[in-house]
Amino acid sequence: MPGQYVIGIDAGTSSIKGLLLDESGNTCAVASSEYSLETGAGDFCELDPKIYWDKSCLVIRKLLKKAGKNIDAVKGIAVSSQGETMIIVDRDGKPLRKAIVWLDNRSSKETADISETFSGDTIMKITGLPEIVPTWPATKILWVRRNEPEIFRKAAKYLMLEDWLMYRLTGLYVTEYSISSDTLYFDISKKEWWDEMVSFIGIEKDMLPEPLPSGKVVGILTESAAADTGLPRETKCITGSYDHPCGAIGAGSLKPGSITIMVGTSMAMCIPVKERVCDPEIKLNCQCHSINDLYFILPYSSTAGMNLRWFRDEFCQEEVRSAAEMKTDSYKLLDNLAQDVSPGADGLIMLPHLAGSGSPEFNSSARGSFTGISLSTKKGHFIRAIMEAVACEIKYNLDFLKRKGFTFTEIRFTGGASRSLLWSGIISDITGLPVITMKETETASLGAAILAGTGAGIFSDIESACRCAVKTDRISFPEPAKYEAYKKVLSDYIKLNGLLENYWQHL
Repeated sequence: MPGQYVIGIDAGTSSIKGLLLDESGNTCAVASSEYSLETGAGDFCELDPKIYWDKSCLVIRKLLKKAGKNIDAVKGIAVSSQGETMIIVDRDGKPLRKAIVWLDNRSSKETADISETFSGDTIMKITGLPEIVPTWPATKILWVRRNEPEIFRKAAKYLMLEDWLMYRLTGLYVTEYSISSDTLYFDISKKEWWDEMVSFIGIEKDMLPEPLPSGKVVGILTESAAADTGLPRETKCITGSYDHPCGAIGAGSLKPGSITIMVGTSMAMCIPVKERVCDPEIKLNCQCHSINDLYFILPYSSTAGMNLRWFRDEFCQEEVRSAAEMKTDSYKLLDNLAQDVSPGADGLIMLPHLAGSGSPEFNSSARGSFTGISLSTKKGHFIRAIMEAVACEIKYNLDFLKRKGFTFTEIRFTGGASRSLLWSGIISDITGLPVITMKETETASLGAAILAGTGAGIFSDIESACRCAVKTDRISFPEPAKYEAYKKVLSDYIKLNGLLENYWQHL
């Protein structure tokens, strides 16, 4: 039907993004609002849950204002979000403490205790998670139980960020399969909570939200949510997705054989598979996809675009000021500096582990470094080394998977970093694969809007929605000479990473 719209919200690590989509698959408006995480000693990383809601409402109102559409034409809304970030609420639905963000690594002791109780084979068979790390909410609930007993006593529900926003929209406690898949207490085959783990961490199953598939109608807005967002009460609220498979939908990657790589705050590679991957040697998350009957594996790095943001904020204030004066994006000026540096950054290598390393060798103790600094090293060298480090992480994971029998033909590159033609080219040159970018770079928001549209009945299914809503922008092909030159860069990167392993263990 003409004149209908849906909204997709993506609750990321450092910002809320939103997108308004019409029934023809046209993006009518986009909006975003940033926030900063609270970090501290002991690997704490937190944020006031109210910020997530307030920023979401701000973004929704921005979308409505920018599009200039009649709000009654908005028929549905769905939320994509970061995984693992946990919000604890009381019986009245009020947060009992700040959200424990996924980057938080405080629960190392609890991680060890779970590892002593449950075998790795059991964990992987049930949850699809190959490693027990402090990222998983199960370890954090156990930490709260031991270290914040008053909070634990008052807790009524344990929610992921997506669940929290859906609760604020509808007043109902629901979740969906993909966001629940990396809690460490969800059975990805049965699509239900895992009794033994729930019992071990000391909670009851009724303290967790109801799991549902993605794209299902939950309800309509509460009166307070309608007032806060500016949307009509009749707006349908639809289950969204974990941001990685949601971003894959927004990039049109719906079948096995395609890689969607999101480089935003973190780096994640969403690889759809028809069957569960249970090889303990692969050590990669296998989780429920937001497309029914599919799973996905998720090679990842904890920090990627965040490395560049950190460098910009700490060392590039001149470029930030210049960009403001020129009314342009500061990252474009950083691109210009890196563009003048030759591949390999004249021997400067960065390890991008500002919050521990991810796959294929998980190490929460790993830290970032720059190696190879000389008197001739300029700011552009550091910027290019950061970009190359993320590309090396991608190549490192792809080579590992190829040895396990996986094959790949293309990369669909999404997230804020995909706006950079330079970064797209570097990834193509290092991996040897064509890198396709989308006209809509924030594909998680678009994927959420597509799920909202299918749930609200505006689109018949995800595939037909993608055919009209997903539009490619450009393709970067690998240059043979650069591909050969980058082989040594990758080899040096892997060697440096290995040499620092013992050092990190003693920090």
